[in-house]
Amino acid sequence: MNIKSIIESLLFINEKPVGKEELIQILEVDRKEIEAALEELIADYGARSSGICVVMVAGGYQMCSVSDNEPWVKKMYRQRGRQRFSLASLETLAIVAYKQPITRIEIEAIRGVNVDGVARYLLSLGLIKTGGRKEVVGRPFLYITTRKFLEYFGLNSLKDLPKLEEFIALAGEKNSYQEIENEEKEEKK
Repeated sequence: MNIKSIIESLLFINEKPVGKEELIQILEVDRKEIEAALEELIADYGARSSGICVVMVAGGYQMCSVSDNEPWVKKMYRQRGRQRFSLASLETLAIVAYKQPITRIEIEAIRGVNVDGVARYLLSLGLIKTGGRKEVVGRPFLYITTRKFLEYFGLNSLKDLPKLEEFIALAGEKNSYQEIENEEKEEKK
């Protein structure tokens, strides 16, 4: 039994990250063998300058394209019509990610507008979920991000989110959302 080969196949066929525990159950070998095979697989892809790499995402392992190929991968995804988020969705999602657990009222206080529709949309996509109730009058729901959020944005954990200061600096590099939209329109031409 070639453990590395089997793990490579399992990672290849899965759209979602595969955890060590799941690999241990499937292969019926001990943790050290799984960890050694994963390390070897990661090193193999790195050594041959492959367009594919194995990364840790959302507590599991997943095959991804290497970051050097990002411009071409993005171009293909744009052509295939990947899910696009509205500015309202992105703002709400960022607020939940950085301030969780947070109530709808608290999100609205930060955004300055009603977020009922946006929250329902993000809930339907599975990017956020309710994570209990706040111990105040009315006991409003608390919103938190999900594992799907981590997977979608390629994060292993919330600790991998850019620091809020970095995020603000990145946003400041673009003077307006209109500039971004204009760039996207130009790229489509």
